[in-house]
Amino acid sequence: MKQGWLGWPMAALACWGVWTSAQALTNPPIRIAQGIEYMCGGKSSAEAEFMRTVSPRWAATLEFSINRGRPGEIPDDVKVVVRERYSGRQVMHAATGAPFMLARLDPGAYEIEATLGGLTLQQPLTVFNGMASRAVFVWPSNVDFAASAPVQSAAARIGN
Repeated sequence: MKQGWLGWPMAALACWGVWTSAQALTNPPIRIAQGIEYMCGGKSSAEAEFMRTVSPRWAATLEFSINRGRPGEIPDDVKVVVRERYSGRQVMHAATGAPFMLARLDPGAYEIEATLGGLTLQQPLTVFNGMASRAVFVWPSNVDFAASAPVQSAAARIGN
C-alpha cells in the first residue's frame, strides 16, 4: 500500500487552511469612546489592507503617517479629539497606536485634532449619512518624537 505519498501534502494543506483561518479571525477589536464605536489598526500590511477594505462601511476614516518616515515607522501614540465644528463641543477623544482609525460618527461637521509627540494637526471632516469620509494627518519627519515622549525611569533595589 502506497498511501504515504498523498498523506503529507494533504496534512500540510489542512494545517495551512487552519493557520489562514486563524489569521482571519484576528481583526482589530471594536472599541467605544463616549458612546462612539471605533477601530484602530494597520500596523502590519495585512491589517492595513483589512482596514482599507472595511473603511467604506464606517462613517469616518482617519489616517496617520509621518512624511518621509523610515520604512516601518508608524505613528505609535496619536491622541485624537473630535469636536463639532460650529459649537466646539467635544464628541470623542481616544488614543490610537496604529496608522488607521475608523469611527462611526453621526452625520455632521467636525474638527479633528490629532496629536503626536506634542505636535497637533487639525483637519475638518464632514460626515454625510450613508457615505464614508476621510481625513489624512501627515506629520513632518524632522520632528523629534522621541524627545517629546515622557521619560521612563526604572528603579532597582540593591540589598535587603
